[in-house]
Amino acid sequence: MSKHFITDPKTLVKDSLCGLALSNPHLVLDEAQKVIYPKNLSAVRQKQVTLFCGGGSGHEPAHAGFVGPGMLTASVSGHVFASPTSSQVLSCLRRIYSTDHGSLVIIKNYTGDVLNFGRAVERFKSERVNAGKPPPHVAMVVVDDDIGVVNPNDDAEGGVGRRGLAGTVLVYKVAGAMANAGGKLGAVKEMAEYTVSHTFTIGCALNAASVPGIGMPRSLADNEMEIGMGIHNEPGFETEPIEPASVLVPSLVRHIVDSLPFKKASGGKTGRVVLLVNNLGATSNIEMGLVTKLATEATRDAGFDPVRVFSGTYMTGLAMPGISITLTLVPDGEHGAKFLALVDQPAFCSGWTNHTRVEDAGCTDEAAQGPTTHTTPARDARWESVISTSYHSVVAAEPQVTHLDQVMGDGDCGQVLLSGATAIFEASNQLPLNDPPAALARISSLVEDAMGGTSGIIYCLFLDGLAQQLHHVNSSALTPRVWGKAMLGALDTLYMYTTARPGHRTLIDALEPFASTLESTGSLSQALDAATKGAAATAHMLPKRGRAVYVQQKENLADAGAVGLVSVLEGIVSALQ
Repeated sequence: MSKHFITDPKTLVKDSLCGLALSNPHLVLDEAQKVIYPKNLSAVRQKQVTLFCGGGSGHEPAHAGFVGPGMLTASVSGHVFASPTSSQVLSCLRRIYSTDHGSLVIIKNYTGDVLNFGRAVERFKSERVNAGKPPPHVAMVVVDDDIGVVNPNDDAEGGVGRRGLAGTVLVYKVAGAMANAGGKLGAVKEMAEYTVSHTFTIGCALNAASVPGIGMPRSLADNEMEIGMGIHNEPGFETEPIEPASVLVPSLVRHIVDSLPFKKASGGKTGRVVLLVNNLGATSNIEMGLVTKLATEATRDAGFDPVRVFSGTYMTGLAMPGISITLTLVPDGEHGAKFLALVDQPAFCSGWTNHTRVEDAGCTDEAAQGPTTHTTPARDARWESVISTSYHSVVAAEPQVTHLDQVMGDGDCGQVLLSGATAIFEASNQLPLNDPPAALARISSLVEDAMGGTSGIIYCLFLDGLAQQLHHVNSSALTPRVWGKAMLGALDTLYMYTTARPGHRTLIDALEPFASTLESTGSLSQALDAATKGAAATAHMLPKRGRAVYVQQKENLADAGAVGLVSVLEGIVSALQ
C-alpha cells in the first residue's frame, strides 16, 4: 500500500524523532543532527562505557527506540533507508564520548554505514590528537547476522559480507547490559563481538514496503513471497508461492541451522539459543503469535533449546508485511549463565519489552475447570421432534437469513444460526431430555461452542436464564403459560447484560412478543404470530444495536436475527401442536 501519514517527506524523519522524544521524557533530540540521547547524558558518561548506533531511518523502533538505561546511550538517524553523514555521526560521538570509560560504536553491515561511521571515528581520533589530547578509546563493531544472502566467495575475496538485520538488537541488549553493569570497554566489545559472530537471521516478506514520498519500488504477486528480502526492499534469494505458516516457518529455521555460518559457529553441535521473532513492520499481532509458536517448535525440532524467546517489532522495513527469525547461540557453562544474565537485565527504552519473571506457583488447571456436572442422556420423542423440526426449519430459512445479513451486517448470521441448530440436532440423543433445566444448560454449551459471536452469546444467556427459571419447576407443571413466564424471566437475565430492547431492531423484537403472548394467553399459535409480526416490524425500524447501526439502511428489510429466531420458533410450535 502506497498511502502514508506524512506532511513533508523531507521533514518526516525529524518530525518522527520529535514525536519519540515527546512521548519519552527521558530523551532529548538534537534536531539539526538527528541525534537522540538521554537527559542525564553527563551522568552516564561518568558512570560507564557509552554506546551508540545509527543508520537510515525506516527501521523503527531501531535505532532511536533503543536509547535508554541498559541499552544504547544515543542514536543518529539518516534519511529513510540512507546512512547518516559522517558529520552527523561525528557530532553524536563528540556528544556521548566517555573520557573515563571509552565508547563503543555498533552498526549494521551496509556500505554507507561502514564508511560514514568509520570516517567519523577517524575524524574524532584526529581532532583529539591534533588538540593535544590522548588518543580516544573508541571501538566499533559491525553486525552481519543475515544468512539469507551468503556469498561463498566472501571469505576468499573479502566481499561485502552479510547484511545486518534484527540480530543487531540483541547486540545492543547484551553490550548495553554489560556497559550498564560497569564492564570495561574491552570486555563490552568482546561480548558484542561474541554476539555478532553467534547470531543468525533470515527474513521473509509477502511484499516490498512503500517508501513515503516515493511509493512502491516493486511488488510481488498476490500469491508470492520472497525469502531473504532485505529491510531496504533489497531482493532476497528466492521468490516462491506462498506456503502455509506451518511449512514456511520451520523451513526458515532449518535454513538458519543448515547454513555454513551457523554450523561453523556451533561446531555442528546442538545447544541453547536465544530466539527473536521480529515483525518487519506490517504483520498483525495475531500472525506474530502464530509465527512465534511455530518458530519455537521448529527450533526445538532442530535440536536446539530456545531458553529465551522474544517476539515483537524490533527492526522494520517501514511497513513491510513480513517477519524475520533470529537465533543466537548461548555459550556453554558459566559463560552461558553470564550471557543470559545480560539478556535478562532490564532495559528501559521504548523499543524493548522486558520479560516478566515470576516463580511457578503450581498448576491451577483444576480450579479453572469448575465443578464437574454429570448428566445421563434420556430419550423423549416429543422433545426430539421439537429439535428435529426446528433444525429443518432453520435449514430452510438459512438462505433468507444470510441474504438479510449480507445487506445490513457481515453476512454470517444464517450460517452461524445453522451451526448452532446443527450442533443441537446432532447431539439430541445425548441430551437429558427428561430434565428440561439440565437439557437447556447442555444446549447452551453446545450453542456457545458452535455459534460464537454476539448472536451466539445472546442465545446462551437466554438459555442459561431459562434453565435457572425452570430449576424448581416440576416437569408435570410445565404448561405453556409457565414456559412463557420462565421465558420472560430469562429475558430479564439477558437484559442485565445487553441494552437491546423491543424496538431496537434485533432478535428481541421477535423473542419478547413470543414470551409475553405465551405467558398471557397460553397459546403457542398466538405467540408465534406475535413473534412473526415483531420480526416483520423490524423492516421499518431504525437500527439501534448491532452492526446494522453503522450501515445505511437502503431497503425495508427485516432484521436477520429476528427472522432467524422466528424460524426456530416455527419449528418448536410445529412440533408441539
